[in-house]
Amino acid sequence: MARLIWTRACALCIAGALAACTAPGTAQGDSTQNEATGTPSIDAQSGLEVVPLTVKSGDTVHSFRVEVARTAAQQAKGMMFRTEMADDTGMIFPFPTPKMASFWMRNTVLPLDIIFVRADGSIESIAANAEPYSLDSIPSGEPVAMVLEIRGGLARELGIKAGDMVSWEDSGTNQ
Repeated sequence: MARLIWTRACALCIAGALAACTAPGTAQGDSTQNEATGTPSIDAQSGLEVVPLTVKSGDTVHSFRVEVARTAAQQAKGMMFRTEMADDTGMIFPFPTPKMASFWMRNTVLPLDIIFVRADGSIESIAANAEPYSLDSIPSGEPVAMVLEIRGGLARELGIKAGDMVSWEDSGTNQ
């Protein structure tokens, strides 16, 4: 009986240790994709679809894997409560039609660069290093089709600026 309990305890410890491990660059949680069927990747932590996104800045292309917050509930939660974020990850908030957008940092632990993107894919403006937990409104300067959030300060580090072009693969899936 003691041996059975010890064996189960060891198995649980090993399972827990493996579950706690993440590969480098997966701070937002692993994503899975069925390569054979082409079904979208899903972030294990948020349950959101994960898609490739690029920002073309001059001759340089910056590649990201971003979670897609499509629904009002997903967009309201956004990056709240996240405690880490890899440099090649982010979250996008696509809108069905361009609109004036306004964000805040309620319950958001990490500073973020909030990037407002026009319907043509060009960056309208960047709110750099938005202050964690702030309830101040961070508005776009004109109607935008999407907002991209990345780690605070990363846009400046990479040289991403207004006028650069953003593109992403929209599966159209409404998770």
